[in-house]
Order: sequence, then structure tokens, then C-alpha cells
Amino acid sequence: MAASLNNQVYYGWKIVAAILVLLTFTSGLSFYNHAIYLNALATRPAFDVSTASMAVSIFFFTGGISGLGVARWVQDYDPRICISVGAVISFVSLCLLAYVNTVWQLFLVYALFGTGFSASSLIPATTLITRWFHRRRAMALSIASTGLSLGGVILTPLSVLLVDSLGFEVAAPILGVTFLLGVAPVAWIFLRKDPASMGLNIDGLPDDLKADSGSVATGSPRILENGITFRQARGGKFFWSISLAYIFLMMAQVGGIAHQYGLARELLTDAQTAVAVAILPIASIVGRLLGGWLVDRMSIRVFAIGMMILQATSLSLLSGGFNIFTLCIGLALFGTTVGNLLMLQPLLIAEAFGVRDYAKIFSVSNLMSSWGTALGPALLGFVYTASENLYGVAYAVAATAGAVGMMLFLTGGKIQKAS
Repeated sequence: MAASLNNQVYYGWKIVAAILVLLTFTSGLSFYNHAIYLNALATRPAFDVSTASMAVSIFFFTGGISGLGVARWVQDYDPRICISVGAVISFVSLCLLAYVNTVWQLFLVYALFGTGFSASSLIPATTLITRWFHRRRAMALSIASTGLSLGGVILTPLSVLLVDSLGFEVAAPILGVTFLLGVAPVAWIFLRKDPASMGLNIDGLPDDLKADSGSVATGSPRILENGITFRQARGGKFFWSISLAYIFLMMAQVGGIAHQYGLARELLTDAQTAVAVAILPIASIVGRLLGGWLVDRMSIRVFAIGMMILQATSLSLLSGGFNIFTLCIGLALFGTTVGNLLMLQPLLIAEAFGVRDYAKIFSVSNLMSSWGTALGPALLGFVYTASENLYGVAYAVAATAGAVGMMLFLTGGKIQKAS
């Protein structure tokens, strides 16, 4: 069957397109929409900005913890079931969010929402890309993960219009339905567990085409068993170096993203700010696609180090608060690193540890990085308040966190590819 399909488009690219759509809905209606939800909730007597912000931290923490169970499911069963259950949980969470009236209700719903997001987003998505692609994995992941940015570009502005025109109580359930319909049907129609489930070889290659090493057929389903176990991975220093590094890299990234609006307001008018904050997601999309092309042609470790240096440099430039020009350049450079650093974590893990226990290894590393994701916005907010409501020091802290992440990554040494 594989031979008869050689002249057709490899089904893996349909998987990529489906995951792009899936991530557009999951990220656009959760990650990028938190500011909209929390701004609406903060107007209610029971909540304030601090309480609402804590709910976001709960979202990321519970998402990271539930990701361990998601990984076990995806490793052994059909990922479409997990993704669909996650979409249903997210739908229910958004419906309930419209009616929360107490702090404990808010935290409970956001914990549920974090679980639904985890089950329907990055862990199953990156696991599928890793299974379907070997030679062109970087490009496939860069295209699929573009959905993470498209969600912010397309769905977040629409969500703002919906909330402003209908009110949060009406808009939230509609957004929940949108989440469910944007994810579950796409998953069941297009996604498949792995190439072998369709009688295909990974990368869509013929059975007789050998890997460069000559030891394993690149197109063989046997490559899905290549790699090391989680126990072996955690016994090496590279697992810990990348996992610890991503705590600080995500702290810098998510903190920087969360406060870019306030930073821009220090220098720009409202109209100029609206344009300026679009620079980052657009640069993220362009940078990720270019990065996917480059990673296929150079050392992934060298590229990762370059992105980490650029992250720290761009955040340092933003901390200077010099003028409009440096602000826009800083946001563009920072946006370039946003898409690539998100893409590089699963790529580095697959490169170092292989496919065999990928879901479990990535879920644990992702759990650790979620600590930085959860703490970043709060840390920069605290520093902002402590420095008399100026973002210069806050972004200097973010730049420092990025530099620390890079130093931790360097301690892992060169990547020893899994065999």
C-alpha cells in the first residue's frame, strides 16, 4: 500500500494541516484569551486583577500536572479520544466561567479548563508530529505550531468583539461551542495514531529506502520504537538541562508577552499600541516558518542557542524604553524567538530521546516549564509595581531569566541522538 501511494501527497501533511487548525482554536480560545476573560471577571465584586491573575497560574499548573496522564493515554491509545475529551472539558469550562461568582468557583473552573487544554493541545499534537515525521520533522512542527500564533491573530480579536457586543455571560458559552466544534470534528476526520495504522511508512518513504546510517529503514514503522525510555532519559544530564532551562525561558517569554501591552502604552498612544502589539504574533509566525526551514539545514543545538541569545537580547532592548523604533524592533525580534522556542522544546526532546517514550518525556519536561509559564506574568507584574509602575526593570528581569535559561541549556552539552 505504501508503494502505491508514493506519487500522492504523504498523509502526514494532512495531519500537519489538521493540527494547525486544532492549535488555532485551542490557543486562541485559551492561552491568548485569558486577558479577555479575566478583564471581564475583574469587574465583578468578588474578584480583582490579582485574584483573576492567580487563576491563570492555576490554569498552567493544572495543565502541566494533567499532562502526565495525557501522555500516558496518548502513548497507548488513540489520541483522538484524548483530544475530544479535552475539547468537551474546555467547552464545559467556558460555559461555567460565565457564571462563577466566588473565588473558589473561579479557581475550580480554571483548573478544569487547564486540564481540558492540556488534553487537546500540545502534548497530543507534538506526539503525532513526532510519529509521522522523521526527516522533515522540524518543518512539519513549524507549520503545525503556527496555529498557536494564528489563534491570537484571528480568534482573540473576534472574541473581544463578541464579549463587547453580547456581554461575557452570553459570549463565553458561544466561545465554548466554538472550541468544541473547532477541535473535535477535525481530530476525528483527519488525525490518525501513526503511519503504521494506515499501512504507511514514516515520512511516506518506500520500504527499501534506508536511513543515512544504513542501519534502520527511515520509512519503517520500526522507527516508532526507536529511542530510550523515560527512566533512561531522566538519568542523563540533557533531560534536566533542557527541562530546567525551559522554566526560565518560558518565564521570560510568557511574562514578556503578558505585559507587552502595558510596555507599549508607556511610549505610544492607544491607536499606536493597537498596531504595535500585532508585531509580536506576526513575527512569531514568520520566524517559526523560517526557523523550521533552517533547523532542517543546520545543527538544532546551535539554532536553539541562537534563539536563546536573541530572546535575552530583544528583552534587554525592550527594557531600555528608548523610543518607538527600538520598541518595534524589540517586539519583532522577541516575536521571532517566541515561535521558535516553543517549537524547539519538542524537537530537541525528539532529537535527543527518540520516539519510543516521547509523550512521557515531553509531558514531564512540559510540566516543569509550566512553572515558568505560570510565574512569568506574576513576576513581571510584581517587579513593575515595585519599580514605581515602570516596565524597564521588569523587562530587564525577563532578559536575565532568558540568559539563565540559556546557561542551563548549555550545561547539557552536545545532543547524543537516540538510536
